[in-house]
Amino acid sequence: MLNRYKTISGAVVFIFLSLLSLSWGTVPVSIAETAQAVITFLAGHGTDSIGADAVVYIRLPHFVLSFLIGCGLALCGTVMQAVTRNPLADPYLLGISSGASLGAVISIALGINSLLGISGIGAFAFIGAMTVCVLILVFSGFIRGNRMLTIILAGFAFNALCAAGVNFIVNAMAEPSKTRSVQFWLLGNIQVDDWRKIAAMGMIILAGFLYFLSQRRVLDLMLMGDEISITMGRNLARYRKIYILGTAFLTACMVFMTGTIGFVGLIIPHLVRLTHGSAHKIVLPLASLGGGCFLAWADVLGRTLVPGVSIPIGVASAACGAPFFIWMLLTGKWGGRK
Repeated sequence: MLNRYKTISGAVVFIFLSLLSLSWGTVPVSIAETAQAVITFLAGHGTDSIGADAVVYIRLPHFVLSFLIGCGLALCGTVMQAVTRNPLADPYLLGISSGASLGAVISIALGINSLLGISGIGAFAFIGAMTVCVLILVFSGFIRGNRMLTIILAGFAFNALCAAGVNFIVNAMAEPSKTRSVQFWLLGNIQVDDWRKIAAMGMIILAGFLYFLSQRRVLDLMLMGDEISITMGRNLARYRKIYILGTAFLTACMVFMTGTIGFVGLIIPHLVRLTHGSAHKIVLPLASLGGGCFLAWADVLGRTLVPGVSIPIGVASAACGAPFFIWMLLTGKWGGRK
């Protein structure tokens, strides 16, 4: 009963702090006015003040998208840490970010702004991320021994290879505008204000969350190890491939929308495990809410910390997440240990 109250209270805190970020910005808006503006917008009515306009047309799309991306990254980070039994795993472990980066840079260098009616940069990023993930899984199938270790090492190798390709293309491009576009995309950004795209992203992340929540018992077994799982009649090798492909697809979709954003999927699962244990029926929902809350506030800080300057959300996320991660390392509280 105590654990149930603890879980519910944690969820309420994350949701409240997330919604509180809507009232924070360069234009001062009270919590009551923020709530009224959102309710009015959801009811289909127009706004009647500058503060309400700022909330509805600027902050709300930023908040919803950053919250969704934070949820998805924390969800994928939680799954990857269970799959690899590696407390330092994150959604980008298997070369997904570097593959996406290489795809985006190729699109920018070739001047492909649109592909089949969608963003060319995002489409190439998605293709690059999924291609690298599939290549790693195929490559690991030819190597005998510890399959998970092979996958991780192959991920590092493909990360280095794709990073080299990115650096080569960036240095070879002579146009400063293209170089700035590459830097802007690689640092992550929340710029989408099309509610249809945001809704599509929300449906994808919700589907991924429901699927992995249904797999919570298998994820718990993965933390125990393959030997114990085999004695219980479960061979985890097939599940690992499915989960890796699933997290790769989710991460590639998020990279398609916002570029690469680090630290969310790495530190938020740690924070939840420190306070609520390792059972995935609790960790998955709380980590998702915590990731959404974290990235929503990172977006707010990136837009307001330096007046007149919008800091990319990837930079703001790293600035917020790195000190916390260093604290966990110094205090020995990483990997879910207390």
